Amino acid sequence: MALRGFSGKIPLLGARAFVDATALALGDVVLGDDASLWPMAVARGDVQAIRIGARTNIQDGSILHVTQDNRFNPGGRALIVGDDVTVGHGVILHACTVEDLVLVGMGSTVLDGAVIQRRVMIGAGSLVPPNKVLESGYLYLGNPVKQARPLTEKELEYLEFSARHYVELKNHHLRETIAD
Repeated sequence: MALRGFSGKIPLLGARAFVDATALALGDVVLGDDASLWPMAVARGDVQAIRIGARTNIQDGSILHVTQDNRFNPGGRALIVGDDVTVGHGVILHACTVEDLVLVGMGSTVLDGAVIQRRVMIGAGSLVPPNKVLESGYLYLGNPVKQARPLTEKELEYLEFSARHYVELKNHHLRETIAD
């Protein structure tokens, strides 16, 4: 697995966390219990902190970064991702907050200061502009993202299923890695 320190900070992994050998966690990055960072994903906490919650999965090719402290962004901005979040393939999360039980669709981008409240689905290829707040319980689509409709009961259940599925898949990968 690729864990690399930067400026005196080293990535920390919770119990049973998984970082694929081709992924990179750099600097001030913390992965919660059972969290996973999949192939070619990058979590670069070089100028601010990245916190990834328990049972959250960051899928292939996703990029997670932060904003540094400067005169345009006093204090900088961390990236906070809650528990039981599914971050699809090729997603960019930049200095934003993603609360629990969220699905961020493949190829989406969430920019600085945006807040994704719990139990939200963001459709593939969507752009969440800076400082936008996405209200809990809705599907959001588009570029820029717009509230499309309330989530169905089945979709709300899927948010939990997706997180559980990736914990199981991560566990399978860990067993295979140990067996090699």
